[in-house]
Amino acid sequence: VASIDHGLLVLLGVARGDTEEAARGLARKIAGLRIFDDARARMNLSLADVSGAALVVSQFTLLAHTRRGRRPSWDRAEVPERAREIYNRFIDELAALGVPVATGRFGARMEVGLVNQGPVTLVLEEP
Repeated sequence: VASIDHGLLVLLGVARGDTEEAARGLARKIAGLRIFDDARARMNLSLADVSGAALVVSQFTLLAHTRRGRRPSWDRAEVPERAREIYNRFIDELAALGVPVATGRFGARMEVGLVNQGPVTLVLEEP
C-alpha cells in the first residue's frame, strides 16, 4: 500500500475525546523530535534534518485496556468515523510541516514491516 525509505513509522491511535488541536500538536512534536543521529552519533537531528518521511498507520489497538481479564477492551478508542477525521488531520498537519507522508489504509488489516535502525521506540501522548 505504501512505503518510505528513511524516517519514522507512526502507529497512530485515536482515543475518545482526542481533538484536532491534539493532532496538530502531535504532528508538530513528531516533526521536531531530535531522534536521528548526527555526525557524532548523538540523537540530535529531526525528520527535516535527515530528509526523512513518515509512514502513518492507524492503530486503535494501542488503546487496549488489559487490566481486567484476558480479553482486551477498546472502550477508550474513538468511534471510527471521528477517529478517521483526527487521523486525516494529523496526516495533513504533518505534511504541512514539510514531512513527506505515506499512509496505510484506515481501519484495514495490514501487514506492516519495519527495519528499525536504532534503539528508539517512543510512545507519545497529547493531552
